[in-house]
Amino acid sequence: MEDKLRTAYRRCRTETRHEATNFYWAFITLPHPKRAAIYAVYSLFRRWDDIADSELPLEEKRQALEEQKKLLLDLYRAHVEDDFVLLAVGDVIRRYGVPRRYFEEVLAGIELDLRKRRYQTFEELKKYCYGVASAVGLISLEIFGYHGPEAKEHAIDLGIAMQLTNILRDIKEDLERDRIYLPQEDLERFGYSEGELQQGIANDSFCKLMQFEIARAREYFAQGRQLLKYLPLRSRPCPAILAGLYQQILGRIEAHDYNVFAGRIGLSPREKLSTMLWASTRGLLAFP
Repeated sequence: MEDKLRTAYRRCRTETRHEATNFYWAFITLPHPKRAAIYAVYSLFRRWDDIADSELPLEEKRQALEEQKKLLLDLYRAHVEDDFVLLAVGDVIRRYGVPRRYFEEVLAGIELDLRKRRYQTFEELKKYCYGVASAVGLISLEIFGYHGPEAKEHAIDLGIAMQLTNILRDIKEDLERDRIYLPQEDLERFGYSEGELQQGIANDSFCKLMQFEIARAREYFAQGRQLLKYLPLRSRPCPAILAGLYQQILGRIEAHDYNVFAGRIGLSPREKLSTMLWASTRGLLAFP
């Protein structure tokens, strides 16, 4: 059994390195047991995302996610799975005592993409961001270790900030799936129509809308950064790096005059490395 478990963790690490470069290099700053646990959890969520984004018919996607829900319940009943991801995640659950509701909230957030393609208000969008990002942060928090109940609120804020950044960066890709995450109330506020969004028009109204959304994301990053002081020293660089990389993406959107329609906004390897070094150092030194 121990050999199977070690193999399962190794496969999760390989999968994470292949699928999520930014996350992988942030995760690698963690002590080995926590790093392995995060790889396992990431692999599970990658699997769930892949189901939701697949070309399967809608009803088959729902059935597949429902099956994942049953498999998750089995893990909490201490049922040992042969599947390498589930085997590793089951060990993480037992080792770190992660509450089942956090996993269920992530799955509920992913399921939301199957039935909701527009958000009328930011409050509606926040609920989605909580499921697909903040609940992931709460699971990570159990693995990182923390002190003080305030840590959870800051982890929630950091998750919202990161998901808002994803939304702003991926507007074009989401439109191709007929998904618009920008709140309809914000489009109306700045006099920018869904038709203009569909056409990829980056006019003055769109720029003002993006400025507003970026400022909102940065407010959540400011709150989320307070999480670091509630973490053990060795766990701080990981969320500090992730926050730093995502905030750099916001800066790159600004540098491209908010035109996210022209191509995917990203960071060069050199920018990633410098951000990682700066953010990890700052994470360690900010709260001695």
